Amino acid sequence: MQRFYFLAVFIPLFLAAVTIHEFAHGLVAYFLGDPTARERGRLTLNPLKHLDPLWTVALPVLLVTVGLPAIGVAKPVPVDFSRLRHARSGMIWVALAGPLANILLAFCFTLFYNRAGWDILLYAVYFNLGLAVFNLIPVPPLDGSRILTGLLPLNLAREYVKIEKFGFLITVALVWFGIIWRIVVPGINFFCNWWRIPLLG
Repeated sequence: MQRFYFLAVFIPLFLAAVTIHEFAHGLVAYFLGDPTARERGRLTLNPLKHLDPLWTVALPVLLVTVGLPAIGVAKPVPVDFSRLRHARSGMIWVALAGPLANILLAFCFTLFYNRAGWDILLYAVYFNLGLAVFNLIPVPPLDGSRILTGLLPLNLAREYVKIEKFGFLITVALVWFGIIWRIVVPGINFFCNWWRIPLLG
């Protein structure tokens, strides 16, 4: 029963977090001149449109199976950076939009938690903050890699993006050896300390 309750709560929270994350990417891209996400039906809050077999399904299941906290991301919203009015700076803003949306959502859950005191709201805060911090890690195709690509000189950026095909394996390795959590947990607790709510762990 406890496991069923966990899944019944976790799955909607997970889907809401990753859906809003991807929607934010597409929305900012649209405002900056690229309608690709809208043209392909991805500028939507329908979670089914954003599921990815590896990042949204396989990675969280793998983590739970080995007893680690579940984390994952959705299928990246398609962005044609050449259609952005300012490609380099636009790439950075589009990449930042997803994590910032999750931080804003986490803050809203914090306000609700402070009024209601429900532990599930605190869990929602942790998960959204974790998703934001996780995505800011500069491993392709995570958002941090897009930000770094936009900041790097063009010659270095072209070489850097070549590792994207290994991104899933690199991420799994970082998770397996515990490196991810040394980044994500302090990031979560930074905001929790700032917002004066219980720290994670």
